[in-house]
Amino acid sequence: MTRALYPGTFDPITNGHLDIIQRASQLFGVVDVVVAVNTRKTSLFSVEERLEMIRECTRHIPNVEVLSHAGLMVDCLRKRNAQVLLRGLRAVSDFEYEFQMA
Repeated sequence: MTRALYPGTFDPITNGHLDIIQRASQLFGVVDVVVAVNTRKTSLFSVEERLEMIRECTRHIPNVEVLSHAGLMVDCLRKRNAQVLLRGLRAVSDFEYEFQMA
């Protein structure tokens, strides 16, 4: 079973995020939606509120698990034994940024 990890701040979760989660749930055995905790950023919603919003929005998708993580996402990827890291792209500039990060 392939596990995919979808990290983000989700502050707040959007229809675009939900579309990616829905599509991923059809492609992978488990989709971990990971709220990235960054204490250096000011958030609109607390981590707990974001987790609850995502759980509420995805409760009808049985293979979605929602959690938070502080630290490097590669550590979360290894801990969850995920084989795939999902990233959303809004524009070509997002692709260029992600390509440089890879």
